[in-house]
Amino acid sequence: MDAVPYLAALSGLAGLGLAAYFYVLVSREHPGNERMVELMQAIQAGARAFLRREYTWVAGFIVAMAILIFAFLDYGRPWGAIAYVFGAVLSGLAGFVGMTIATLANARTTEAARTGAHKALPLAFRGGAVMGFTVAGLALFGLSLSYLVFVEWLDVDDAFQVVTAFALGGSSIALFSRVGGGIYTKAADVGADLVGKVEAGIPEDDPRNPATIADNVGDNVGDVAGMGADLFESYAGSIIAPIALAAFIAGITVEDTPEFFVFPLAIAAVGMVASIIGALTVRAGDSLEVSRLSSALHRGTNVAAVITVVAVAVLGAVFFSDLDGVDKWWGLAVSVIGGLLVGYAIGKVAEIWTSDHFPPVRSIAARGETGPATVVLGGLSAGMISVAASVVLVVLGVGVAYWGGEQTAEGLGVYGIAVAAIGMLATTGVVVSVDAYGPIADNAGGIAEMAGLDPKVREVTDSLDSLGNTTAAVAKGFAVGSAALTALALFKAFEEALRSEGFDLSLDVGEVEVFVGLFLGAMVPFLFAALTIDAVGRAAGKMIEEVRRQFREIPGLREGKPGVTPDYARCVDISTSAALKEMLIPGSLAIVLPLVIGFIDVNALGGFLAGALVVGFALAIFMANAGGAWDNAKKHIEAGAYGGKGSDAHKAAVVGDTVGDPFKDTSGPAMNILIKVMTVVSLIFASAFV
Repeated sequence: MDAVPYLAALSGLAGLGLAAYFYVLVSREHPGNERMVELMQAIQAGARAFLRREYTWVAGFIVAMAILIFAFLDYGRPWGAIAYVFGAVLSGLAGFVGMTIATLANARTTEAARTGAHKALPLAFRGGAVMGFTVAGLALFGLSLSYLVFVEWLDVDDAFQVVTAFALGGSSIALFSRVGGGIYTKAADVGADLVGKVEAGIPEDDPRNPATIADNVGDNVGDVAGMGADLFESYAGSIIAPIALAAFIAGITVEDTPEFFVFPLAIAAVGMVASIIGALTVRAGDSLEVSRLSSALHRGTNVAAVITVVAVAVLGAVFFSDLDGVDKWWGLAVSVIGGLLVGYAIGKVAEIWTSDHFPPVRSIAARGETGPATVVLGGLSAGMISVAASVVLVVLGVGVAYWGGEQTAEGLGVYGIAVAAIGMLATTGVVVSVDAYGPIADNAGGIAEMAGLDPKVREVTDSLDSLGNTTAAVAKGFAVGSAALTALALFKAFEEALRSEGFDLSLDVGEVEVFVGLFLGAMVPFLFAALTIDAVGRAAGKMIEEVRRQFREIPGLREGKPGVTPDYARCVDISTSAALKEMLIPGSLAIVLPLVIGFIDVNALGGFLAGALVVGFALAIFMANAGGAWDNAKKHIEAGAYGGKGSDAHKAAVVGDTVGDPFKDTSGPAMNILIKVMTVVSLIFASAFV
């Protein structure tokens, strides 16, 4: 068992090695003509400028939190504070690397699309894979190193709470990156769509539109850097939750039963190896049919999942078949495999409700003929129905995982739920690769339009982009599903941490403080969503006014006269400034509210976390799937249905897509981080509360 953390660290390094290999392959490809290179460099400059300013702002928050951990917690002096900063640095690094490769791969994917989808899809996937395996590699290596340093080498006091601080560091960066990047990208996207497509009647990504560069920058800082930090946090949190929980389960100790502490690392290690093999199987044919492209892209995920299932079964036998006190060695393996299958099923639910190959999206597109109101209503109902399907699957997953844990040994039911969350994210490397592929394909289409390439090139990139919306929804399904299970495990660890301090947490809703906390917790996801949507609305309003001003004041811009170019930099600056300003309040809520409530009444905090978990999960699924459905309904019409581009149905669908943009790319994805951050903060400060 002593070798497992070392093997996990090596598998993390292997993931980073694959990321480096794909980086070299992508960078060797030709970036296209001079205009394409110029556009690529403009997008790179805008993305780097935003990340530099965002990380500068967030660094102040990280320092303040590190000081709080150092000052209020015994184990925070200095190890907890160091682990927290280490997690934040690695999370930020993952986002930066992903953004860098995405802005290199976009023009190269456009150039590859001139040859065909068979070359463009693997290239975009490899660009996404650099992001995917950097996220998974850094998280697994950093966590394994933290385990080795704090648990085995230094044997520090409260070692597992110190390791949990690593997760909080990643969560802090993820929250601000998701919120800030999401506000940036949707402010630019909404401004570009409403003034460009609807008012001016010009195509998406037309070089006459001043917001196009800002829109393409947003794809990278929101959907790549923000998403990367998000999945870093989800992946690390899912591994840490069962480790932290094991530390409080009676009869389980590192000395006597190390299997329960290193089993999560072993699952992640085999999942990493499976992801590497899966990523190497992605190939594409010449067809532009989204179903064919989808099969090529999902091949990697499916291969990784099958290998992981087999490997986890083997791990169950190796770890628990001869362990004293274990009734059935296969119990926890069933929990993990159940989690993986439920995560896959939640992803398929997302695909059914967001792909134009299924009735929900086609129904929304058809409603475009009766106006934007019915389009909006259709998207809302589709998102809500998808919540029901996802909740049923999560409940099923929780039941199977709990049963598996109890079959292993009495009292391990919640531990089984915790390792099921790792099952959902065991193949994070390839799942994020498929997700990050989408923004690269989207950027490639923008560059094709702005560079004035043959319309056939845009056909190729549009087919890749349409698939990207669905793959993104699938990845969000994995992330949100795992968030529910991880938050439950962390909540149980929080309860046990309080018990170790001599305090028994009450969740009796008949007690007024618990009841009040429950309602406050249910309120927070709605408040958080409202703040982030309002932030997008305000920032988009400034963007719309700026685009209108340039069309009005720059002679010949709207008509596309030769030599007349918009002021792209002004729009980039508007999105940057608005995003940085607007992210502070919603981002701080997740940290401040649990601390305030916890220091007032711990039982109220228990109710607060329970309410936030249930409502936040449902709201996240609803917003992600409704937004994806609206987006692909618009793309279905743009492909020629119901009159195609410029028709009344298209204009109605653009309105629906505009409503859905902050749903799927700002508020929804940040919700799963919100519920976990609040639980991790509560766990870390449990001793201070009592």
